Amino acid sequence: MSSTSRDTARALAYPEPPASLCWHRTGASRPLTPDQQRRNRELLTLALAPRTPRPRTLRTTSRSETR
Repeated sequence: MSSTSRDTARALAYPEPPASLCWHRTGASRPLTPDQQRRNRELLTLALAPRTPRPRTLRTTSRSETR
């Protein structure tokens, strides 16, 4: 086993320590620009699209009439 793979295995064996209680952001976060808001909405729509059912279309004619 090489030293790099051993180091990698050791790093993966132990969970990452929790963040320090002293580490935090001060002040308010920056507001999103309108372009960022639009992009987030588009990405959310794309992410939710596979989970939403497709709308059913109402048939005005029966199948026997179309043949």
